Amino acid sequence: MASNEKIRNVGPKSAAWLRQVGVRTIEDLRNVGVIETFMKVKRAGFRPSLNLLYAMQGALNDCHWADLPDEVKTSLVQSAGLAETANPIKNRWDKAAARSAARDGTTPIDGGHEQDDAAREDGDRFGDGDRDDRDGNDTSESARDHE
Repeated sequence: MASNEKIRNVGPKSAAWLRQVGVRTIEDLRNVGVIETFMKVKRAGFRPSLNLLYAMQGALNDCHWADLPDEVKTSLVQSAGLAETANPIKNRWDKAAARSAARDGTTPIDGGHEQDDAAREDGDRFGDGDRDDRDGNDTSESARDHE
């Protein structure tokens, strides 16, 4: 297969994902590697299935992805799992929590999904609107209109 030809087994959507991460040719795929390319696609925010992983390996082996031996597929899945464990992919909520914690000087708990204890004790009621103040008085706009 010439290095500038379409990557075998890869459809238009997956090809667009690969282009986004800089893999345009079979030679690029060879240089970057199947696992690293798969992880780049995931880190770019796309949600590839294992079929992309198999398709890329099939392209390198010059065969249809379904013809890959089960041992090869299992090895690919294990390698991808290890790569993700070694360098976890954070979703946008985890990234936002980490940025917020860095600004506040706190450490996010459980990936940033739990409130900071100090904020909870301090009465930080982010998201509660202006329903009532600390004394329990209703300070909402409609309550002020009725005063």
